[in-house]
Amino acid sequence: MTDIVDAGASAGTEGKLIRALDWKGAFWVAAGVPPLVLFSIGGIAGTTGKLAFVVWIISMIMGFLQSFTYAEIAGMFGNKSGGASVYGATAWLRYSKFIAPLSVWCNWFAWSPVLSLGCAIAAGYILNAFFPIPAADSQAVLSWISAHATSIAADSPRVAEYIAAHAGTSPDDAVKALLSADGVAAFTPPIRNWSLVSFNIPFLATANINATFFIGGVLMLIIFAIQHRGISETASVQKWLAIIVLVPLLIIGVYPIVSGQILSANVTGLLPPTAAYAATDGTWSNGGWTLFLGGLYIAAWSTYGFETAVCYTRELKNPKTDTFKAIFYSGLACCVFFFLVPFAFQGVLGHTGMLAPGIVDGTGVAEALGGLIGAGRIVTQLLVILMILALFLAIMTAMAGSSRTLYQGSKDGWLPKYLDHVNENGAPTRAMWTDFAFNLFLLAIASDTSGYFFVLAVSNVGYIIFNFLNLNSGWIHRMDSGHVERPWKAPSWLIGLNTVLAFVNALFLGAGAKVWGYANALWIGFAFAALILPVFAYRHYVRDGGKFPAGAMDDLGLVGQDLGVKKAGILPYLALAGGLAIVLIANWVFQLPA
Repeated sequence: MTDIVDAGASAGTEGKLIRALDWKGAFWVAAGVPPLVLFSIGGIAGTTGKLAFVVWIISMIMGFLQSFTYAEIAGMFGNKSGGASVYGATAWLRYSKFIAPLSVWCNWFAWSPVLSLGCAIAAGYILNAFFPIPAADSQAVLSWISAHATSIAADSPRVAEYIAAHAGTSPDDAVKALLSADGVAAFTPPIRNWSLVSFNIPFLATANINATFFIGGVLMLIIFAIQHRGISETASVQKWLAIIVLVPLLIIGVYPIVSGQILSANVTGLLPPTAAYAATDGTWSNGGWTLFLGGLYIAAWSTYGFETAVCYTRELKNPKTDTFKAIFYSGLACCVFFFLVPFAFQGVLGHTGMLAPGIVDGTGVAEALGGLIGAGRIVTQLLVILMILALFLAIMTAMAGSSRTLYQGSKDGWLPKYLDHVNENGAPTRAMWTDFAFNLFLLAIASDTSGYFFVLAVSNVGYIIFNFLNLNSGWIHRMDSGHVERPWKAPSWLIGLNTVLAFVNALFLGAGAKVWGYANALWIGFAFAALILPVFAYRHYVRDGGKFPAGAMDDLGLVGQDLGVKKAGILPYLALAGGLAIVLIANWVFQLPA
């Protein structure tokens, strides 16, 4: 490569990233993807019931197949960073200047929320460790209930309200439930209920500036400080974190299987539930299929994520050979974890166990992991630490990849100019600060469970849009840029299959976005995706005078502002129209259970 920069201080002054990684380093940076299974393992179990582990397997297989398209197009761009969205976006430039920045933007706002979501869960673990909420059956709570047994009369308004909200409950049972809740509240540390301010964001969600927000913000700053030192330092930290986290997680995934703890009843009779978070089996009705597709929709956010391994092409010492190895071996590692961990969880806990609040919101996953191996209190506390490290691993992967997407988008003239700065260590610090500020806002929303899944559902709208555009970019690059060298070339049948999967993902988007508690998640996601259009228009037509930066198209053999011949004709436009039609029809046809 002609513009390789040695790992020195000059890289920062020239505004270039540093070639400091081999494929193993990129693999370790991407090693934060397997722990993403823990982000939504409870949510997917709640929406898909006994089908949950099957959803993870199907989604992971799709992600692995799709990665071969990304591996091919990544190899075409040895001088670019930012990942598959950047490499695929260039395929659409000939057909519309506005599609390319849309792809990059959608990938960024899908990946970036890992920071806020991960920090929200990690903050929950820290609060549980230092300021635990007492269990309803703890001795302190039971003693309180005994001492206040006569404080609630069976004919009190509170009992009437409880019975109205829980049809079929007897007055005595309502009194017991209310006393239990009051007892827990009496011993709950004040910090767990403390909030500096809470406010509604119109058409979005409720923001809450509370203890979770402040602890999560501090955690993000720590991760920022680590990444400020550059990609080689990040990879080194990631390597040791990955070994500490993934080896025990693998053992926990395998142990229940080899020890015979898997109950066949928990993984057979595969039917969707009667409704989201219902403990009873339903049928393959329209509502059942909607829940199933909703599970596949949200699982994609985790299982497809190892494509981040090709975010660092511009920082690889030998991108021609290292790019394919990085994504291929990252994919194999993800297959192991996304197959084993959900199966082990479900096989031992069963559908009902997976619906526990701590599993759904992520803060009780460590205790569940301990239960899978019959761990005692000390080992369980070590697993809590392990979970926090796992979250750090995922968050560092997300910040490293998403900041480089912003950086390269700016270098290529799609995103604001200020994002193309790097420091003396070759770290894109302005992009990292942008990630940080955006995620502080999201952290305020994600500080409670409902807001958490709102952020997840909306961000995944962007991720599916990105996947659709980039899987189609594989065949567009074949037609328009067949002359460009490909260090690794996928079989043509696989490029074709992945094109079909692009439209399958569109089906998931249309049917599944509504499953996660927000009927308007799809439309909010579309609106957020559209925000990039005026931003790009200002950058391209006002800031840059309608021209792309010099060198932006060099990898395609294009000179100046010549975007080349549209050899694919109207096919890309037909693909866009077909994908949009599938989304809209699926959204209309598939409806949640009544």
